[in-house]
Parts: sequence; C-alpha cells; structure tokens
Amino acid sequence: MRYRFWRVGVFLAASAPPLYWLYLALFGQLGPDPGKTLVDNLGLGALILLLITLAMTPLQQLSRWGGWIAVRRQLGLWCFTYVTLHLLGYVLFIAGLRLDLVLRDLYERPYIIVGALAFLGLLALAVTSNRFSIRKLGRRWKALHRLVYGILLLALLHMLWVVRADLGEWLAYALIGGALLAMRFSVVAKALQRAGTSLRENPKKVAI
Repeated sequence: MRYRFWRVGVFLAASAPPLYWLYLALFGQLGPDPGKTLVDNLGLGALILLLITLAMTPLQQLSRWGGWIAVRRQLGLWCFTYVTLHLLGYVLFIAGLRLDLVLRDLYERPYIIVGALAFLGLLALAVTSNRFSIRKLGRRWKALHRLVYGILLLALLHMLWVVRADLGEWLAYALIGGALLAMRFSVVAKALQRAGTSLRENPKKVAI
C-alpha cells in the first residue's frame, strides 16, 4: 500500500495526545479541574486537526506530492474523533450526564449550539467519507463535503465564545483558517500550482 508509513505516522501522532492527557488525568496531573482541561484540550486538538486537514490540498497543489491527499481523509476522521470525545467529555465531566443541564446550556449558551452544529456537520462528512458514498452521491458528494468550510467558521466562532478575553491564540488560528479558506479561490489555487511548478523547475526562484 502506498504511503503506508505516512498513514501509520498520522495514526501515532493523532492518537498520542488523548492517551497522554488520559495518563495525566489518571495520575492527577491535569490541574484542579481535569475534566474541563481534558474537554478543552480535545476541542483545541480538533480545531488543529481540522486546519491540518484543510492544509492538505494547498500542500498538494504546491508540491504535487500525492501523500498529502492520501492522508487527508484519515486526518478528517481523526478530527471527528476528537470532536466526538470533546462532546462526550462535556456530557460526562461538565454536565455530569444530566440531560437537564445539557438542555439548559443549549438554551443559555449560544456557543454550545454552535459547537453542536459543527459536530453534526462533521458527522455528516465522517459518515460519507467512503467510496460507497462517493459512488452513491456522485456530484453531490463534493457539494456536501464543502460543508467543511462552514464547519471551520463554526469551530472558530465556538472557540471565540469560549476564550472570550484571551483572543491572542484564537486570532492565530483564525488567521490560519482564513488563509486556508482564501486558498480555495481559483486564482489563489492556480497561483499555488504555478509556484509549485516553478519551485520544482528552478528551486532558487519561485514566481507566483
């Protein structure tokens, strides 16, 4: 199988953080509120994985290396895994498995609704991230998976509401996300392809 070692590398890199956080939690090294810390870490990890997933196409356009696309689906599924664990952690550690508290948060805290919408969007993408769905949906599959851009905006809005006053870190992720979205415009995508071609033909001079 092509790119097998890259896929193994992605698996190890993506699975290591949750296992490490769980280890810290079990040994009381995750701070005074380990449940909330774990939920926050998983949410941030999901956003980072979403940004990395969206970076695969521009990297492929720039380098023409197929490995970026080969691991894109795997990264997307890991992003969904993190989001699912983030949601389960919220229900377990913050809401205490109480449905009334979950419903109250949905009513009183808009960022919970935004996060839930992002989760539902990622769920739709994860369920259809297979060859059967590609064949069954045809052209509609690409249209469906363009939801990822809206999901990114929802994720950034969710984080903005959570961090509130501490905007420095959020701004960094927002700028990266904005740049990745801009790269989807045809003029920028073509510029990346030209830059990649120029880089391969003349590494010392890259013309965009």
